[in-house]
Amino acid sequence: MTIAPEAPAYTGPIAHLSREDVEQLGRELDAIRQDVLDTRGERDAAYIHKVIKVQRSLELGSRAVLLASIFPPAFVVGTVGLSIAKILDNMEIGHNIMHGQWDWMRDPKIHSSVWEWDNASTSEGWKHSHNELHHTYTNIVGKDNDLGWGIMRVDEEQRWTPATLSQPLMNFINMCIFEYGIAAYDLELGKMRRLKKSGRDMPEGWHEMARNTVKKIRRQAFKDYVAHPLASMVTLSGPTTLLANVTANFVRNVWTHSVIMCGHFPEGVETFELKDIPENETRGEWYVRQMLGSANISGSKFLHLMSGNLSHQIEHHIFPDLPSNRYAEIAPKVRALFDKYGLNYHTAPMPQQVASAWHKVLRLSMPNGFFESTNVRNAPSQFGKLVKAVRGDTRTRRRILKEFEAAGAASVGKAV
Repeated sequence: MTIAPEAPAYTGPIAHLSREDVEQLGRELDAIRQDVLDTRGERDAAYIHKVIKVQRSLELGSRAVLLASIFPPAFVVGTVGLSIAKILDNMEIGHNIMHGQWDWMRDPKIHSSVWEWDNASTSEGWKHSHNELHHTYTNIVGKDNDLGWGIMRVDEEQRWTPATLSQPLMNFINMCIFEYGIAAYDLELGKMRRLKKSGRDMPEGWHEMARNTVKKIRRQAFKDYVAHPLASMVTLSGPTTLLANVTANFVRNVWTHSVIMCGHFPEGVETFELKDIPENETRGEWYVRQMLGSANISGSKFLHLMSGNLSHQIEHHIFPDLPSNRYAEIAPKVRALFDKYGLNYHTAPMPQQVASAWHKVLRLSMPNGFFESTNVRNAPSQFGKLVKAVRGDTRTRRRILKEFEAAGAASVGKAV
């Protein structure tokens, strides 16, 4: 009698692991976390106090310099300084404090329950959408709104529609106004619009959250685009101060968008379907999902600081509440576990990760198989088919999409 081999516990990149392997991996990660918890103290507290002091001094100094921004050197110095100050405020300070990374200090001023940041998004709205939703449902298509921010196709399994062709443009616009995009994402405007259209009521507390967001946007706009430029009118520097504030916010938006894109969007980072997630996901399985659904950025200490240590996105997603200054310290230990269990530790320099993320955005804006089956010789006919898919009826579109997918699979097979 032949006994059939036992089916593997998992599929995909962890098909070689048993359930016990995954739970043992979880225990080893728990040990790394506990070691940091046992040793955090004055050194860590001194770090965050220093970063806050530097950021506030830089912002005040830059705003003071911009009072004389009619002079080009003052404009350049003030704008650069204000841009860096805003990035530090959002990335290394605000993001990490609101994660509760510094709550253990019991400092009433540096605590996730009271901290507010220099951003259009409210702290309460962001903590709900980011901490409660994104970090719980990381890279689960349809559950993690950070995955494409509700405006992009981010997985081959998602349905392609003609509107998907616009996603590179939509992503570029989102990058330029990122703080407002995040505020809209925190309010789940797309979901709320669908609820309203179907005649259902908004969730309790949503209208208050929306009002608070509008108030926050007004306060931010008044500070940067009215009060500061008005103060500079004494030296005839009002217009240049306004331009400096617009520029600093734009630089901050582009930088934060790029860093966040690097964390989950590059090619090779795993996405997940809700149906594939165990109903009672264990801590070990949750760890593995965070590990496979995140990517790091390699670089200098200054890069790590300016990215809010989200350059250590893998470590951050495994341990979101550990002090950010410890991620670089534990990264070698975490990477050793990736190697031990045969998992891919996704890391690369920032230009490479940004390019990879944008490549994925562009690739998935097209039907599955389009890029793989398109070359210089057949490009005109391929784009002709694409136009037919856009303009044709549902039946025509489905037929053409199947042709693209089959041709793409055949091209990949030949390459292999």
